[in-house]
Amino acid sequence: MMMKSAMFKKSLVAVAFTLGAAVSAPVLAQSNPPVVCPGYEKGTTNLVGERVGKKVQKAYEAYGEDLVDEAIAQLMDIDASEDFDKAYVNRLLGNMLATKDGQGPKALGYLASSVNPKVLNDLEHAQTLKLIADLSLQEKKYTDAVKYYQAWLDFTCKEDPEVYTRMANAYYELKQFDKLIAPADKAIALYEKPNKNPYVLKLSSYYERKMYPETVKVAEDIVNTFPEEGKWWVQLGQFYLMVEDFKKSLSTLEIAYNNGFLTKPNLIKMLSQLYSTNNMPFKSAEVLAENVNKGVVEKTADNLAAIANSYHQAMEYKEAAKYYEQAAELSSDPEFYRKQGVLLLVAEDYKGAIKALNNALARGTEDAGKVHFSLMEANFYAGNFKQAYEHVKEAKKDSSMRRNANAWEPYIKQKAKNRGINI
Repeated sequence: MMMKSAMFKKSLVAVAFTLGAAVSAPVLAQSNPPVVCPGYEKGTTNLVGERVGKKVQKAYEAYGEDLVDEAIAQLMDIDASEDFDKAYVNRLLGNMLATKDGQGPKALGYLASSVNPKVLNDLEHAQTLKLIADLSLQEKKYTDAVKYYQAWLDFTCKEDPEVYTRMANAYYELKQFDKLIAPADKAIALYEKPNKNPYVLKLSSYYERKMYPETVKVAEDIVNTFPEEGKWWVQLGQFYLMVEDFKKSLSTLEIAYNNGFLTKPNLIKMLSQLYSTNNMPFKSAEVLAENVNKGVVEKTADNLAAIANSYHQAMEYKEAAKYYEQAAELSSDPEFYRKQGVLLLVAEDYKGAIKALNNALARGTEDAGKVHFSLMEANFYAGNFKQAYEHVKEAKKDSSMRRNANAWEPYIKQKAKNRGINI
């Protein structure tokens, strides 16, 4: 959008010379009139004076031989007396200076003087107004850019989507976010082939002003207009989160994931969390587990525990226990061993539960009373009444577990007595 290429700079001078030529200007004006305002009548074409024209021709020849500095010097030596000749030479100087690095401000000075007052032919005047606006944008003179784009619009009565997009861009740089909406909307309506730039400027305007519902609406328009671009699906899903529309966020990110657009670990974890938020814990676990196993998401204790937690919510107790065990092996966190043991107890894998719960004790669990109570249950159901009795006595030492442990103690004794076991 800033047009800094060498090709653009070369074209500045070429356009300046050809559009000012006596023969070509009327032809161009007929095929593409510079002004389309209602009631517009083309005026007489002004021609540069013979004396000035000869000097201009020499400058152009020097420029054609890549003697840019010499060409500029020759133009600066011209002492034009007529207003049109002055404006014409200043326009050429501005175009040439614009091709040189660091000469943007000086070029703008000459160009501005060539259009104030209006003496150039309509085509030259229109082209120069737009050029000043473009160069102002390039030189980060955003207020001037807006001013001259508006001057071009007012003078020509033309509707150009690029001009409206650049105006919107200038307003964005000025942080006048509310003002960019109108030109952005006009650009969107005028482009024959959809262009993302005005959409993005609109989205940024609403986002910067924390107008999140409006941000979502623009993001929806972008996805509908450019459905093949994955990043917009991802951003739309994130914007839905900002307005707490979790169902739409999930469906959008799910589409992105299924189409291979969702590749970053944090986004995959977000999708997993959204499945959980939307009461789909099994999908939450499956998505995260698949990507951990593929190496897309890092295999950390926290990520493994998140998978385990989702499987637990889905009542897939053995799968949950498996991932808690992996988390425990990576971190040696006794809490993960405790959760593994409790889940295996629920799954009636008493041998596995006893092993996991003993690992939790061995690693210094902070909930020893709870672990002893679970070990009591696992041993009891495994028929290990002596061990169950030892653990119920330990559980009674924890005030939070004492009442339940007291209730179990006589039951364990009775079961042991019935089996002829002396505890």
